[in-house]
Amino acid sequence: MGARRIRREQRQVDQFKSRNRNDVVKTKERARRDARMRAVLKKGKLPYTPPVMSWLSAHLGKPGRLITQADVEQLLK
Repeated sequence: MGARRIRREQRQVDQFKSRNRNDVVKTKERARRDARMRAVLKKGKLPYTPPVMSWLSAHLGKPGRLITQADVEQLLK
Protein backbone atom coordinates (compact mmCIF):
# COMPACT_ATOMS: atom_id res chain seq x y z
CA MET A 1 0.00 0.00 0.00
CA GLY A 2 2.99 2.29 0.00
CA ALA A 3 2.62 3.07 -3.69
CA ARG A 4 -0.98 4.22 -3.25
CA ARG A 5 0.01 6.55 -0.45
CA ILE A 6 2.85 7.99 -2.51
CA ARG A 7 0.58 8.60 -5.52
CA ARG A 8 -2.03 10.21 -3.29
CA GLU A 9 0.54 12.52 -1.73
CA GLN A 10 1.93 13.43 -5.15
CA ARG A 11 -1.58 14.20 -6.36
CA GLN A 12 -2.20 16.41 -3.31
CA VAL A 13 1.01 18.35 -3.94
CA ASP A 14 0.16 18.77 -7.63
CA GLN A 15 -3.37 19.96 -6.81
CA PHE A 16 -2.04 22.47 -4.28
CA LYS A 17 0.39 23.90 -6.85
CA SER A 18 -2.36 24.04 -9.47
CA ARG A 19 -4.72 25.89 -7.13
CA ASN A 20 -2.03 28.45 -6.32
CA ARG A 21 -1.25 29.02 -10.01
CA ASN A 22 -4.87 29.26 -11.08
CA ASP A 23 -5.91 31.52 -8.20
CA VAL A 24 -3.98 34.46 -9.64
CA VAL A 25 -5.53 34.01 -13.08
CA LYS A 26 -9.04 33.55 -11.74
CA THR A 27 -8.82 36.61 -9.49
CA LYS A 28 -7.87 38.77 -12.47
CA GLU A 29 -10.63 37.23 -14.60
CA ARG A 30 -13.23 37.92 -11.89
CA ALA A 31 -12.17 41.58 -11.80
CA ARG A 32 -12.44 41.83 -15.60
CA ARG A 33 -15.84 40.13 -15.56
CA ASP A 34 -17.13 42.44 -12.82
CA ALA A 35 -16.07 45.50 -14.82
CA ARG A 36 -17.68 44.10 -17.98
CA MET A 37 -20.96 43.30 -16.22
CA ARG A 38 -21.13 46.69 -14.51
CA ALA A 39 -20.65 48.39 -17.89
CA VAL A 40 -23.55 46.38 -19.35
CA LEU A 41 -25.71 47.23 -16.35
CA LYS A 42 -25.02 50.96 -16.70
CA LYS A 43 -26.01 50.92 -20.39
CA GLY A 44 -29.30 49.06 -20.22
CA LYS A 45 -32.36 48.22 -18.18
CA LEU A 46 -34.15 45.02 -17.24
CA PRO A 47 -34.45 42.44 -18.73
CA TYR A 48 -30.77 41.68 -19.24
CA THR A 49 -29.21 38.74 -21.04
CA PRO A 50 -28.93 35.43 -19.15
CA PRO A 51 -25.19 35.79 -18.32
CA VAL A 52 -25.82 39.23 -16.81
CA MET A 53 -28.83 37.98 -14.86
CA SER A 54 -26.78 35.08 -13.53
CA TRP A 55 -24.05 37.46 -12.38
CA LEU A 56 -26.63 39.74 -10.79
CA SER A 57 -28.28 36.83 -9.06
CA ALA A 58 -24.96 35.72 -7.56
CA HIS A 59 -24.11 39.22 -6.35
CA LEU A 60 -27.54 40.07 -4.98
CA GLY A 61 -28.29 36.64 -3.53
CA LYS A 62 -31.69 36.50 -5.23
CA PRO A 63 -33.19 34.48 -8.05
CA GLY A 64 -33.21 36.35 -11.36
CA ARG A 65 -37.00 36.57 -11.48
CA LEU A 66 -37.02 38.60 -8.22
CA ILE A 67 -34.41 41.16 -9.28
CA THR A 68 -35.80 44.66 -9.79
CA GLN A 69 -34.29 47.74 -11.41
CA ALA A 70 -33.98 49.29 -7.93
CA ASP A 71 -31.76 46.36 -6.88
CA VAL A 72 -29.55 46.95 -9.90
CA GLU A 73 -29.25 50.67 -9.18
CA GLN A 74 -28.41 49.94 -5.54
CA LEU A 75 -25.65 47.55 -6.65
CA LEU A 76 -24.15 50.13 -9.01
CA LYS A 77 -23.79 52.77 -6.28
